[in-house]
Amino acid sequence: MNTYKTAEIARNIGIHPNTVRLYEELGLIPKPERQSNGYRVFTDFHMEQFKFAKTALKVEVLQNGLRKKVIDIIKTSAAGNFDRAICLTKSYLQQIKKEQRNAEEAIVITEQLLSNSKQETNSLFFTRKEAAVHLQISIDALRNWEMNGLFTVKRKQNGYRVYTDEDIRLLKIIRSLRCANYSLTAILRMLSALSDNPQVNIRKVIDTPKENDDIVSVCDKLLTSLRYAEKNAQNMLLHLETIKKQF
Repeated sequence: MNTYKTAEIARNIGIHPNTVRLYEELGLIPKPERQSNGYRVFTDFHMEQFKFAKTALKVEVLQNGLRKKVIDIIKTSAAGNFDRAICLTKSYLQQIKKEQRNAEEAIVITEQLLSNSKQETNSLFFTRKEAAVHLQISIDALRNWEMNGLFTVKRKQNGYRVYTDEDIRLLKIIRSLRCANYSLTAILRMLSALSDNPQVNIRKVIDTPKENDDIVSVCDKLLTSLRYAEKNAQNMLLHLETIKKQF
């Protein structure tokens, strides 16, 4: 079996030597043996484990513990328990697919609610507390959505907020999209686009950040990120199978 120095590992993997040491500290690779002078000695297994960890950490989907699952998979592989790592990766892949279904279902629900908005509406009025109870969300969520510009609530002459049936429908859309982990920025982008053009493709606009957006998070392009995560998880499985056969 070949052996490598820290600098050789770093150069081959394309990372900084300090990152090599960080991977060791975090348990993402097995602890290397050391020479009498204290220098680390890495093997072919270390090399493959570094490559596997780098592949796995490309994914930036963070919701519902997915990032933690990736770390657990890497550490399990580093410990040489490849069958367990493969099992965890399959479970991780299934959760990603579930997140994709949730994201797609939220789009369908949004389209249905928007379609229903064209029908005759009732003259219902809710206080903030009543709206929260009706939607089964917290008052803090309502306050947060309003503060972030997702909707503007009407007020009575006494200053109290009043939510109409139209507001409730809009809040159902926001609730559905937030439950599927779309970001507030992505939702606001979609609602703004709908305001300009009711016929806009909401699936496309909610997944496409604007060119002038300074910072774009993963959940600002959720559908694309989940598709990438699925492909990456499949690559992880293939890599683990290769490592298992080799070592």
